[in-house]
Amino acid sequence: MKKFRALLLVVVLVISSVLCACGGKSGGNIKVGVVNNPPSESGYREANVKDMEKVFSAENGYDLKTFYSLKNDEQLQAAQGFITEGVDYLLISAAETTGWDDVLKKAKEAGIKVYLFDRMINVDESLYEAAVVSDMAKEGETAVKWLLDQNLPEYNVIHIQGAMGSDAQIGRTGALDEQFASGKMKKVVQQTATWDEAEAKKIVESVINSGEDFNVIYAENDGMAKGAVAALDEAGITHGVDGKVIVMGFDCNKWALRELLSGAWNYDGQCSPFQAQIISDLIKGNKTTSTKKIINEEKGFDATTLTQSDIDTYGLGD
Repeated sequence: MKKFRALLLVVVLVISSVLCACGGKSGGNIKVGVVNNPPSESGYREANVKDMEKVFSAENGYDLKTFYSLKNDEQLQAAQGFITEGVDYLLISAAETTGWDDVLKKAKEAGIKVYLFDRMINVDESLYEAAVVSDMAKEGETAVKWLLDQNLPEYNVIHIQGAMGSDAQIGRTGALDEQFASGKMKKVVQQTATWDEAEAKKIVESVINSGEDFNVIYAENDGMAKGAVAALDEAGITHGVDGKVIVMGFDCNKWALRELLSGAWNYDGQCSPFQAQIISDLIKGNKTTSTKKIINEEKGFDATTLTQSDIDTYGLGD
């Protein structure tokens, strides 16, 4: 009998150690709650959502719960709900950079580990394990440097912003605002289209109808650049390489890079949507990091030097 009990104890300990190694608190799959923007936001976000759902699948040992919204208050409520449900890990791509302190403190008190992805938020770094993000400010700096290198006699810019208060909008706006403040570039209009193609088209149509001159469109994602170009085409205004208006976008969707290759657009800034595998490796102990912030290295592409190989390698979607 004693031998049987000893053997049973060994079996229990072995099973427990295996379950702990798999990362689950309660012995099943690792419970992950993902708070993100909806895939309909952009081609970038669609790729990001697909990547998250692929990596954090049941086949890979995860029990995935997701919530998608462009509204920060709805995201906060969803994150609180995941905490109440008792997920093991909370992954966040926040609609806005502020307002997250209390929720992340509650997650920490509950023993839930938090990872940020895609975007930073304004909280003490002790409240999250790591942030796998793009350097949005660098994206803006790279794009504006490219624009300055074009040596235009004057810069009259239509600036179409993303969702206000998001890390992407703040970063991509910052470098351009510096040029407006210095007087090097003129701000014809600076208005948010909240990542929406149709709204971007309306903004450019309004400027065209006003008769104010412009020669640059700086749109903070590909979809808004597409909407802007539709307005130009309807008005018969040339754009792209050798055109009247320089067109700039961000995210590097394949369809957008094809616009560069054809000469219809001038510049596209890369924003990598692939953070899931890095986070999974951190969760499972397959990867360690000595820093809280892990930056995705990204490029900017010029229509005059872009190749089909670049599109195949860096383009998102089909």
